[in-house]
Amino acid sequence: MDDNNVPNVKEIYGTVAKNYAKFRPRYPPQLFSFLSSLTPHHDLAWDVGTGTGQAAVELSKYYTRVVGTDTSEGQIQNAESRPNISYAVTPSSMTNEQLDSIVGPDSSVDIVTVAAAIHWFDLDEFYPQVKRVLKKPGGVIALWGYTTSSVDPAMDAVFERLFQRALPFSHPGVKVAVDKLETIPFPFTPVDTIKLEIEEQRSFDEYIGVFRTSSALVGREEILEEFLPEFEAAWGAPLHVTRAVKYPLCLKVGKV
Repeated sequence: MDDNNVPNVKEIYGTVAKNYAKFRPRYPPQLFSFLSSLTPHHDLAWDVGTGTGQAAVELSKYYTRVVGTDTSEGQIQNAESRPNISYAVTPSSMTNEQLDSIVGPDSSVDIVTVAAAIHWFDLDEFYPQVKRVLKKPGGVIALWGYTTSSVDPAMDAVFERLFQRALPFSHPGVKVAVDKLETIPFPFTPVDTIKLEIEEQRSFDEYIGVFRTSSALVGREEILEEFLPEFEAAWGAPLHVTRAVKYPLCLKVGKV
């Protein structure tokens, strides 16, 4: 892959932050109920790569304090506020001193979550810091994501062609998500998980809006435009009429 094709997370998600907050699917409440049941204490959650705070807001219902961090200032500026959430723009590489100041010291965090963002991370640096800040015993790390959407066979076939067309412009680490997190290094004691999916009623514009915030397509809108007539034909209803859209979640959970 040409390095010039690799998207820059700060630049991309800063430019589409408002649309990201508007169009990205919402994670099911059952996910956070399940995760909170795994931690003995509920004092502090750290949501890494928080984006506009979708996961952080749900975590705030279960944990006394939530810290959401992201390298994109644009994302953080558009994050949903809650009294018990603090957001911070961080460098892509944090020192232990910065981590202590922004998140917490050793063995202070009940759960670390990464929602649809782990493919951006330097795992050799990230995982040791997770192990340091998680409470021992019982601290939990949870990774999840989605790469596909499902409406019906006709729509899904167009989506698959778009996905393959955009794949060369994706971050190299997106293969982790494509592989449903099964191939990612994960040096934690695994926890059995539950099977979940997102299901939302969406208009055509809302369905397409997710693609407009894809890192592979931001700045390459002409790729999506190529497929719009096919998507419109496959929608099979007035474009304002909502249809059920499903996004299967892949979930990986571990403990220290």
